[in-house]
Amino acid sequence: MLPTTASKGRGAARSAPPLFGPYLRRIVKWQQMDIEYTFWQMVHLCTSPKVVYQHTKYHKQTKNQWARDDPAFIVILILFLVFATSAYCAAFGESAPHAALTIISVVFVHFLFAGLVLATLCWFLTNSYLREEPNSHVVEQRVEWLYAFDVHCNSFFPAFVILYVLQYFLSPLLIAHGFLPALLSNLLFMVAISYYHYLNFLGYDVLPFLDRTTFFLYPIGLVIILSPLMILVGFNPTRYFLSLYFR
Repeated sequence: MLPTTASKGRGAARSAPPLFGPYLRRIVKWQQMDIEYTFWQMVHLCTSPKVVYQHTKYHKQTKNQWARDDPAFIVILILFLVFATSAYCAAFGESAPHAALTIISVVFVHFLFAGLVLATLCWFLTNSYLREEPNSHVVEQRVEWLYAFDVHCNSFFPAFVILYVLQYFLSPLLIAHGFLPALLSNLLFMVAISYYHYLNFLGYDVLPFLDRTTFFLYPIGLVIILSPLMILVGFNPTRYFLSLYFR
C-alpha cells in the first residue's frame, strides 16, 4: 500500500466509519453476516494464513479500516466452542449444571476475557513501541484495538482445531499414563501454541506502519525450549487441563 499524504489521511480519518456501533448491531442480525466468507477465512487460516491477511489489505483499501466490520467470525467461533465443550462434557459424563458452568468458563474466560487481555496488550505494545516514526508527509497511523482482537481470534481458531477438536478424538490415548501420551500431548500443545504466535506475527506484520514485528515470534522459541523439558519430567498437559474441569 502506498502512503497517503497528511491532508488525505486526515480526510480519510474523518470519513472512517465507527468501529463498534455497526459491529455490535450486526451481532444479532444473521442476515447481515457473511457466513460463507467466514468459513473461507477459517479454512485458510489453517492452510494458507498469508492469503487471509492479503485480503485484510483489500479490506483496508475498501473500508478504510483494518478491523472486520462483520462479527460473523466471532459468533461462529463461540458456537464452535459451545459445541466442542458440550462434547467434552458428554464424553466425561458431567451433570447438566456442571456442563453449563464449564461452557460459560470456556467461552467467557478462556476465549473472551483472555482474548481481551491479549489483544489489549498487543495493541498497547504495537502502538507504543513498534510503530515506525512517520515523516511530515505521511499521516500517523495506529493499530485499531478491534483489529488486535481480530488477530487474536484468527490465531485462536487453528489452536481451537488442535486443542479442542483433534485433542477430543485423541483424548483416550492422551489421558493415559506413560511416556508416549505425555510426548504426544506436549507435541500437540507445542504445535498449537507455536502456530498461534506465528499467526499473531502475520497479523501485525501485514501492517505497513509497524516495525520489528518479529517480536511476536519470540514466544515460539520459548515453547520449543520448554516442551522437551516438560516431556522429560513426564508432564502431560492434556491430563492437567482436563483434570481442571472433569473428574
